[in-house]
Amino acid sequence: MTTTPPPIQVVLPPANGTGDVTSTLRATKRRLTSPWATVAAIVLATVWTIPTFGLLVTSFRPAADINSTGWWTVLTNPNFTLENYEVVLATDSSQSLLPFIINSVVITIPSVVLPIFLATLAAYSFAWMQFRGRDALFVAVFALQVVPIQVTLIPLLTIYADIGVAGTFWAVWISHTMFGLPLAVFLLHNFMREIPGELVEAARVDGAAHVTVFFRLMLPLLKPALAAFGIYQFLWVWNDLLVALTFAGSSNQVAPMTVALFNLTGTRGSQWFLLSAGAFVSIIVPAAVFLALQRYFVRGLLAGSVKG
Repeated sequence: MTTTPPPIQVVLPPANGTGDVTSTLRATKRRLTSPWATVAAIVLATVWTIPTFGLLVTSFRPAADINSTGWWTVLTNPNFTLENYEVVLATDSSQSLLPFIINSVVITIPSVVLPIFLATLAAYSFAWMQFRGRDALFVAVFALQVVPIQVTLIPLLTIYADIGVAGTFWAVWISHTMFGLPLAVFLLHNFMREIPGELVEAARVDGAAHVTVFFRLMLPLLKPALAAFGIYQFLWVWNDLLVALTFAGSSNQVAPMTVALFNLTGTRGSQWFLLSAGAFVSIIVPAAVFLALQRYFVRGLLAGSVKG
């Protein structure tokens, strides 16, 4: 009688090391994920949010309550009104901050568009055009990022006074453009260098000039980087006080929202109802811009910081 031996079961390791990779990813995730880190993040987020929440509550409280009690008293004495926002956004009130809000918009839009336009042209030249001294000039432009803005204010103000643009929108536009160009050139240059050179070479072989390559090839691919720098520049210009206070002054015709809020802080609390409402209005605009373009923000910044 013939006895058939039982089949031998052979356990093979996962193909291509998939099991090892999965185990490594899980171990890395466990090391990076910590309950204490989660608690710390929640605490930091709470501490960061409480002042903003207090500002929001204060902006809806009557002026008498603001000057006499803290915002946390709304838990026991809830009393809200829209009068503060009506005064801030009124068109016929001497206390209205609407002219300063309009000035902020007028200052911010050109101060974002101009450096993007100039930096895009310069970045393309540094990335894809050959000329003598290109690398040295790019290093010089990048090195301008370390120059403190404070050391340039008095010389620039003297120049603006000599040419007759001090205290005008032109002085603020030119200043923000100059201060934003080094970072914009660096960011856009690094993003362009990540675009495969074969695409540019193929376009050049087909007879495309630099202008065609720039507008038809580069600009459509630069949307993440342009949006990233646009958000950064918008937030900086909108929230800027130093440049605006130096070159625009406190004139109602030129001064932005930040200067108006700064002036309100010097009234010893008598204008707290305007300060709280105006400050929260100034927060809404950059927050809306960031939320609208946030999907491009991280992509653009990472593209400009990895390779260059």
